[in-house]
Amino acid sequence: MKYTIENIIDFLKEQSLEDEINPQTNVCDDIGMSGDDFDEMMTAFAEKFSVDMTSYLWYFHAEEEGSWTSLSLFPRANEQVKRIPLTPTILTDFANLGKWSVIYPEHKVTLTEYNDYFTLSIFIILIGVIIYQFI
Repeated sequence: MKYTIENIIDFLKEQSLEDEINPQTNVCDDIGMSGDDFDEMMTAFAEKFSVDMTSYLWYFHAEEEGSWTSLSLFPRANEQVKRIPLTPTILTDFANLGKWSVIYPEHKVTLTEYNDYFTLSIFIILIGVIIYQFI
């Protein structure tokens, strides 16, 4: 089946509840898809349009879900790379191709797997020190 830009725009409208989407709308910046919402949308996109997402790297396209860990001591994965915008035009191309075909630049993402644990550990240690001072 050949997908049209209208198919993708309708899909994005359903996912985001946003009415103003055009072929060049930046899915993350213009309609506010990020974190879990972005992840759920991309999962639904892959399923609905049968797109092989093997080479997909989320952190080039969206921000992480906000939380207390946004105070992390190290930059998050999406903060370590230059953002590549996603538009309905690009998503239409990938839907028709049947696979994710962004060629990502050479990069290295560091400490992201342990960032939240490290930050939590520092937080717990600081709380322990504060409590110890008052005992």
